[in-house]
Amino acid sequence: MAKLRTRNHKVVLARSAGGDAGITFLLVILGVFMFLPMVYAISQSLKPLDELWMYPPRFLVQKITGYNYKSLFMLMGTNWVPFSRYIFNTVLTSVGGTFGHLFIASLAAYTMAKIRFPGGQLMFQTVQTSLMFNSTVTAITSFILLSAFKMLDTYWAIIVPAWGSTLGLYLMKQFMDTNVPDTVLESARLDGAGELRTYWVIAMPMVKPAWLTLIVYSFQALWQQGASNYIHSEELKSLNYAIGQITAGGIKRAGAAAAAQVVMMLVPVLVFVFSQSNIVETMGSSGMKD
Repeated sequence: MAKLRTRNHKVVLARSAGGDAGITFLLVILGVFMFLPMVYAISQSLKPLDELWMYPPRFLVQKITGYNYKSLFMLMGTNWVPFSRYIFNTVLTSVGGTFGHLFIASLAAYTMAKIRFPGGQLMFQTVQTSLMFNSTVTAITSFILLSAFKMLDTYWAIIVPAWGSTLGLYLMKQFMDTNVPDTVLESARLDGAGELRTYWVIAMPMVKPAWLTLIVYSFQALWQQGASNYIHSEELKSLNYAIGQITAGGIKRAGAAAAAQVVMMLVPVLVFVFSQSNIVETMGSSGMKD
């Protein structure tokens, strides 16, 4: 009988050391390949203007300069709306939209997945059907609804549609179906826990991978949102919109545009970096045996 391999007194998969090394090498190669676009974007932002238009183009910067970032913030300082206001608008809508979406989607998903009520299946089929429609298709309907509720040209015009996104509801519902055993919920109810406490204390920790992933994707979508048909006041517009207007000046602003891409990319990347370890950890430990 083959001897089982152990690591830290725990039995591991029956692979050879060469197999582990091969898989590790392959993952490193794939990781480097996926990281190249980020390296290229940072390299572009540090190039002087003559290197940006060099032919054939070079992947890495030769003469590092910080002028592109300086130029970007100088251009932003010339706006009649303070740069800090654009940052505030984007942070407010991104955080408010993300956590509102998470709460509403997870609560509705818990109800659909773990509470039986008439019309539940039809409601979920409606949610699935809604995933087929692009936001462009529903733009006119959204405009009419936001206008009726007096939300146009306010922060709510960005936050409320994010709350109503059905993608998060679909993701959370599917995850609760497979990762939250009914027996555990029944035990909590027998111990006197109400539905809200059961949802928050029992169900939500079990679907941590799902809501961490939802936070990453929802925040990224809201952070990178540009011009909106629902916002007309300059003091309510997003950082991405402001940067796009500033860097749309042609060749002479190519360096500032490259720096702007890195600035807009930085925050979503940091959110993912701080969340991905938890996602991987909980994905590996979320299995449960009845």
